[in-house]
Amino acid sequence: MNTGQGLITIAAMMLLSILVLRINSMALNTGKALYDSKFGLLATSIATSMMEEINSKAFDANTDSVSVTSLSQLTAPNKLGPESGEVYPNYDDVDDYNGYTRTDSSMPSAVFNVSCKVVYVNAASPDSPSTSATWNKKITVTVSSPSMQDTVRLSTIFSYWYFR
Repeated sequence: MNTGQGLITIAAMMLLSILVLRINSMALNTGKALYDSKFGLLATSIATSMMEEINSKAFDANTDSVSVTSLSQLTAPNKLGPESGEVYPNYDDVDDYNGYTRTDSSMPSAVFNVSCKVVYVNAASPDSPSTSATWNKKITVTVSSPSMQDTVRLSTIFSYWYFR
């Protein structure tokens, strides 16, 4: 083998090495993207389940058995949260979930941290908490995990309707 053939062989080995490194890098990036998607989907499912559970409850502690017709009959904004003696899973109204947190380790692939926040909002500005009781409560469920890059946050407005 002469010098020309040796150089061609070395160049071919370099090209092959670069190609192998490139393919390995793409495979690792694809695997990472698959895990991110999987964890994002699981977090979204957990948040949706939590949101459905909350939406199945009464609007307020004072509306679980009777109708109210005045905002003054609703729980004060600074009192949102479980009433004395109430513990999860025996919450009976939406605002009991304010400040609720839990760690969900039921999935075999990751541990998820779930937290809930409930605030009164005005219909005209649903992104800003109201300092007084309104007929609308904004529920925000946040799910995070050390295994995820991003945090999943779902929000909805829960309103109380009464008819005369």
